[in-house]
Amino acid sequence: MEGGKRAHTTIAGWACTTLCLVSYAAAFSHGASLSACTDMMPRHLRAQLHSPSNNYVTVHTNMSFYLPGDKVPVTVRSTRDFMGFLLQARKVSNDEIAGTFVFIPPGSKLLTCFEDGDTVTHSDKSLKRNLSFVWKAPDQPIGDIKFFISVVQSYFVYWAKIESAIVAQRGQN
Repeated sequence: MEGGKRAHTTIAGWACTTLCLVSYAAAFSHGASLSACTDMMPRHLRAQLHSPSNNYVTVHTNMSFYLPGDKVPVTVRSTRDFMGFLLQARKVSNDEIAGTFVFIPPGSKLLTCFEDGDTVTHSDKSLKRNLSFVWKAPDQPIGDIKFFISVVQSYFVYWAKIESAIVAQRGQN
């Protein structure tokens, strides 16, 4: 009986993963899917990646340092309208997603890539330019971090992993 239950769980997990990937291609207007968690790439058909150095989007914060548990304001500014985005904080040491977002603007929603609220994406395809977020550092030390955003201007044009300056963890040895 135990083996049958395990097989059923595996099949259900595979079906969910397949449906999630298929639904993202059809419904990117409701946000990125979990398939974009790791590499921050949209899964649109025929989407064309543009060089990060030529982007019109910046992601920054007014803090150069943070302490564990701090709340860090994050601002995304753009000189052109865009529809979709995926925003994460990542450890500089190993590129792991870190922390959680505790404030997000209208037209966005939280995603759970590895823990609740560690990623933000768009929730509709309204045009966006300037967005404000608040990220909360974990209570335990994680080291220096950077914010990364991937931006979808249209179904065919996107920029991946535009990065902020380093926000250093204060009090590291």
